[in-house]
Amino acid sequence: MFDPTVSIRRTLQAEINAEPGSREALEATFGQVWDTSQLGNDFDVIGFAAPIVAVRRKSDGQKGSLFFQATPRFSFAFKEHK
Repeated sequence: MFDPTVSIRRTLQAEINAEPGSREALEATFGQVWDTSQLGNDFDVIGFAAPIVAVRRKSDGQKGSLFFQATPRFSFAFKEHK
């Protein structure tokens, strides 16, 4: 199956994981950051294609997406889907 997003996702994944950010650095740039446990507390994961995870926020059912880095595993930059 053809996925037109593969090349851009691979580029983003390489950029994000080339110099993984600390929680503090990610928070300074993107606001709230979630580790794996916190992500599960606040969201239901409905899909992913690295470095993006699609989620549904538990508090209100709002769908959205976040970026994630591999190590340490942090998710950040939540964006609501319209």
